[in-house]
Amino acid sequence: MTEIDKFPLNERTVKFAEDIIDLCKSVKSSSISHPIIAQLVRSGTSIGANYAEATAASSKKDFRNKIFFCKKEAQETRYWLNLLIKAGGKNDLSAKLADECQQLVLIFQRITSTIDGKK
Repeated sequence: MTEIDKFPLNERTVKFAEDIIDLCKSVKSSSISHPIIAQLVRSGTSIGANYAEATAASSKKDFRNKIFFCKKEAQETRYWLNLLIKAGGKNDLSAKLADECQQLVLIFQRITSTIDGKK
């Protein structure tokens, strides 16, 4: 079990958002990286915000919809993170975040599939 596996999902998504912010602060801003960084911060920090909303959902349907948004935001974050890496933001933190982002996509997909009755 890795250190990140010990965190509950709400703490994990907050840590992910914090790490996304740290990564984006470490990348030199240019005409290419600036819009990518802006998009990455938006999508990477919204995963946890959507998860917080999901945990306060008013119904199973509301919970499922919010978890689905978590998955979509994680997929979008993966996209922007890959572009940032390609644009010169590759380092140890970006590699770690790419892995964590993929894990979050899979976790939210699994939750959605379980709610939908799929295995």
